[in-house]
Amino acid sequence: MERIFTLITTPTYIFFILLELYISHRERLGLYNFKETKNSLLLGLGGMVVDILMKGVTFFILDGIAMHSPFWGFWQEHPVVAWVGVFIAQDFCFYWLHRAEHYCRILWAVHSNHHSAELYNFTVALRSSMFQPLYRYLFYIPAAMVGFDGIHIMFIYAVNQAYQFFLHTETVGKLGVFEKFFVTPSHHRVHHASNIAYLDKNMGQVLIIWDKLFGTYAEEKEEDPTRFGLTKPLPSQRFVDVAFDEWKKIGHDLRRPGLSWKDRFNYLFAPPGWSHDGSTLTSSQLRKEMEQESVSAGVLHSRAD
Repeated sequence: MERIFTLITTPTYIFFILLELYISHRERLGLYNFKETKNSLLLGLGGMVVDILMKGVTFFILDGIAMHSPFWGFWQEHPVVAWVGVFIAQDFCFYWLHRAEHYCRILWAVHSNHHSAELYNFTVALRSSMFQPLYRYLFYIPAAMVGFDGIHIMFIYAVNQAYQFFLHTETVGKLGVFEKFFVTPSHHRVHHASNIAYLDKNMGQVLIIWDKLFGTYAEEKEEDPTRFGLTKPLPSQRFVDVAFDEWKKIGHDLRRPGLSWKDRFNYLFAPPGWSHDGSTLTSSQLRKEMEQESVSAGVLHSRAD
């Protein structure tokens, strides 16, 4: 089943990448450059290798948990309901996996690969968080505990990732009522943007309802056009910098003199941008600072009037 799905999706991806490349060239949109595209494909290849190596571990753990679930028998007897259930469970678990990658720095070091492209196009979907398969299955344990096995969880994950491929484009605008329930290209552009107001927003994979429920939703606004890439650009487009720059930064922070064990813990597990001396700020701190500046500017404007 997975092989057939791959045989279908691979030529589909190639077709849409070539189509977007043609549109970009024809309209002079500048959506592609060679170095970023090359790195996206290399990260995708690296992620695929790690994923293959981890498949056995993933299925063994998730299957072992699922088979001891009191709900296992129910899903076996109701396969149609089971497919709906595993879709919702997988999408919910993915939201928390994705959110953890944005709020825990050591996981962000893995996931930042996916956000480092400054041009936003379909190849960014292939720019995988290369080492994510090493821990991804841990976030799907709740789905296994309610009786969904590894094959079904990871197949739905693959299907939903295929859906995500089509979110990585600037060539599609807003999609009306569809935006209320599902993640769209507009939502995902916000997610990839480095604008302060957009940081750590729209974590959903297929359903946008989780973001609306848990306070991470933001709408793309014309008055705040998206800027892609990291808040601090990579030192270069060499693959080693793209893949490991955040790890180097963590190593540098851990070697700072005079740190307590709590500080070292926070440099690993606190949100990206946390610092013991305030020299760098988290996304929530940056937003608070921006809001304070906006209020101050409003007060000054009011007095000028």
